[in-house]
Amino acid sequence: MACMVARSGRELQRYDNMGRRQVVGCIPYRFKDCGDGSIGDELEVLVITSQKGQTQGMMFPKGGWEIDESVEEAASRESLEEAGVLGNVEDELGKWNFLSKRHGTFYEGFMFPLFVTKQLDLWPEKSVRQRIWMTVDKAREVCRHWWMKEALDILVERRTSPQQLQKEEYALSCSLS
Repeated sequence: MACMVARSGRELQRYDNMGRRQVVGCIPYRFKDCGDGSIGDELEVLVITSQKGQTQGMMFPKGGWEIDESVEEAASRESLEEAGVLGNVEDELGKWNFLSKRHGTFYEGFMFPLFVTKQLDLWPEKSVRQRIWMTVDKAREVCRHWWMKEALDILVERRTSPQQLQKEEYALSCSLS
């Protein structure tokens, strides 16, 4: 059972050695349903509105990394709280330093892909956010953060590279034997 209350406050917040708040985000993704019961190879990603609404732009789930959790746990928690999805957190896409326009301070942000295995009807921030599945191209167009767009590009490259596909086929064959 997933916790259905979003964490709040900064008491447990992590900061790096330069005093930057550390945040963690996920790019929730799935493969497009072809409509005939089969799954295609086109990626769809889940974007969310800010708490202030769609006029503030769309983004991927992200939030503070807290001292009582691993970075992967934080990524999974943020996806649950903000987007209402559960899934498998995969290898880190990268780390970015960026300026928060709202607070005027620098942050250190980590991004992960999250292969979605379950979408919930109810989630902690449902009343303050909308979530929308869309193509990668559309997400790149509507995402308001440059560093999230870079993470999206890395995810796309990773999902389409021959080495990654071979690695996944090998892992699958090992799990079947």
